[in-house]
Amino acid sequence: MNLKEVLQLADEIVFTKTGQHLDDLQAAVLQGTLQRETYKQVAKEFDCSESRVREVGAQLWQILSEELGEEVHKTNFRAAMERLQVSIVSHFAQDSVQIGCVHFCRETSHPPDIPNSNNQETSHSKQHHDLSEMPELGTVYDSPTGDSFASRTPQLETLKTWILEEHCRLIALTGINGIGKTTLAVQLVQHIKDEFEYVIWCSLETSPTLTELQDKLLQFFSQPEKADSSATNQKLLPLIKYLQKYRCLVVLDDIHNLFSSGELAGKYKPGYEDYRSCFKQIEKLSHQSCFLLIGWEQPRELNQVKTQNTPIRTLQLTGLDIAAGREILRDYGLAEIDNWEALIHSYQGNPLWLKSVATLIQELGGGVTELLPDDTLLLPEDLKDILQQQCDRLSEIEKQVISLLAKESEPVNLAQLLEKGIIPPSDLLNALQSLSRRCLIEQQANCYTLPPVLRQCHYRSGANCQT
Repeated sequence: MNLKEVLQLADEIVFTKTGQHLDDLQAAVLQGTLQRETYKQVAKEFDCSESRVREVGAQLWQILSEELGEEVHKTNFRAAMERLQVSIVSHFAQDSVQIGCVHFCRETSHPPDIPNSNNQETSHSKQHHDLSEMPELGTVYDSPTGDSFASRTPQLETLKTWILEEHCRLIALTGINGIGKTTLAVQLVQHIKDEFEYVIWCSLETSPTLTELQDKLLQFFSQPEKADSSATNQKLLPLIKYLQKYRCLVVLDDIHNLFSSGELAGKYKPGYEDYRSCFKQIEKLSHQSCFLLIGWEQPRELNQVKTQNTPIRTLQLTGLDIAAGREILRDYGLAEIDNWEALIHSYQGNPLWLKSVATLIQELGGGVTELLPDDTLLLPEDLKDILQQQCDRLSEIEKQVISLLAKESEPVNLAQLLEKGIIPPSDLLNALQSLSRRCLIEQQANCYTLPPVLRQCHYRSGANCQT
């Protein structure tokens, strides 16, 4: 069915139910759905609010669901209309009626000989979600204006744009441990899951091989087909075929478990190199799905991409803003301590780090910070353990660079680091790039510096970030 035919049939359904034809906004919503536009895009084109478009869409899906006797939504609208057309045509053809213009009526929408409950036709039009491995969202810290998770709103909107509007196929969400990658990803999935036919969240904590991961995904994608088929030896499609046939969102959490310790960031473990070919296939081949990769490190092939003309993106998270950071301290009863703003800056707005320090201060009594020198940084044992997890992954060259930066009280540029003559230029550049990708160093203009927490960790523990 072409767009005009679908809209004409939908108009007849709505008229039968309400006695009124589609208005301009209703037609725009249906046309946008057929063209895989988001509600935000439809609202922009129609010059109205996104909430109004969502409201109209919800009303349309309810009308269509009631009239067709099945759940209709954005992801299966076209398929539902095509099934309806087949049912009507088949019904009239059996009665040898000349088909010119088929008019919808309630009595012929689901003729007895072609039941609407036919699983073979409808199974994949439903939404299938496996979020059993997705963590709970947990506490979302508000800004003083009450805007939920205000400091992450720009990043959330960026991810939604990349996925829903630009149809990116491969997205990396990276940042240092505790910065809030998973929390943001959970919120993202809750916002966009209804835009997809299949959504699955996979934890890579146990470092599954590519074969193991593909088997898990294929089992998930093929379950409706197995339920529809009486054949027990049905051959599975290759993974890419499911990504092409259906709109799928696959989230791979803790992807750093695929990479080697003691190497520059993003080098695959022995036996895991075939993931590179898999990600390249997801990037290069045409399909309508998206993979979201979350972790401290990302594949090197993703980090090298900076152009907007490719279907892959990388978003590196930094800390929360002052308002959201203070809400964390407020949650621990520390919002009124004298140095709360300096505390947030010192710990880079990292939610996990702030919670660790806030717990220590709370247990010792909030006034303990007033008795310490102004430049004192607290390093609770659990925070040192967190930092050690990432320091343990560093290559020897990276550890040498951290030692150099720890000795500098001010940011230093590349020329100053080269003058020391300790590390060959090529190795130094590669190490700086790797540390930057790990979010373990800060870059200010053309200068590099070590964050206060890592500097303190280095001084407390000696060389190589050892605790």
